[in-house]
Amino acid sequence: MDLSITTIDDYIKGYPKEVQTLLNQMRKTISKAAPKAEEAIKYGIPTYVLEGNLVHFGGAKKHIGFYPGAKAIIAFKKQLTQYNTSKGTIQFPLDQPLPLDLVTEIVKFRIKDNLEKAK
Repeated sequence: MDLSITTIDDYIKGYPKEVQTLLNQMRKTISKAAPKAEEAIKYGIPTYVLEGNLVHFGGAKKHIGFYPGAKAIIAFKKQLTQYNTSKGTIQFPLDQPLPLDLVTEIVKFRIKDNLEKAK
């Protein structure tokens, strides 16, 4: 984990141009879906915070990792069959377009979940 990275801009700059494009698409999509969420770097990766951690994303060698948590993975199981997933992670391959509509749906699901928990 690079402790010198304190902003999402710094994080994205550390990747090759083609990966930067995908990371910027994720950032823009999440920001649009969660306009009240704050950006942060947590666990060394871009994080959106709204009544607690909302979602995280990051670059990897062969994929973009999206971390919406276990509840979201379960809720969107049918839409995620073509992607590698684990308990709280979705891997979007670098050689495929990002499913930005799906990312938007998942972020909105997480907003609702976080706001309900905060009540």
